[in-house]
Amino acid sequence: MTLTGTLDTRTDEDRVAFVFTVENEGSEPATLSFRDSCTADFAVLDGDDERWRWSQGRMFTQALQSQELAPGETVTYEGEWGSPDTGTHTVVATLEAENHDCEARTELTI
Repeated sequence: MTLTGTLDTRTDEDRVAFVFTVENEGSEPATLSFRDSCTADFAVLDGDDERWRWSQGRMFTQALQSQELAPGETVTYEGEWGSPDTGTHTVVATLEAENHDCEARTELTI
């Protein structure tokens, strides 16, 4: 089973919106298992230094959940960075499923 991710960004005057799309490119359904309500995370890097992380300081419902993706099906996860730092950054989106890995990266200039 193959999950692939793409990451899109939209920059407004005072925020950056992230849209992480995960697609099941396999021929079998994929069941994504999560340990809490954090299904995806977004990190902003400046070189090797992490400048911001969407999940930092947030609280998540502590409930097991799962989501099934049929072959060819996609799911999107969104995040927002308010008051972003100027400069060129690498944004990394990560699927937080316990049983499947998927990540997408993009460069962002503010």
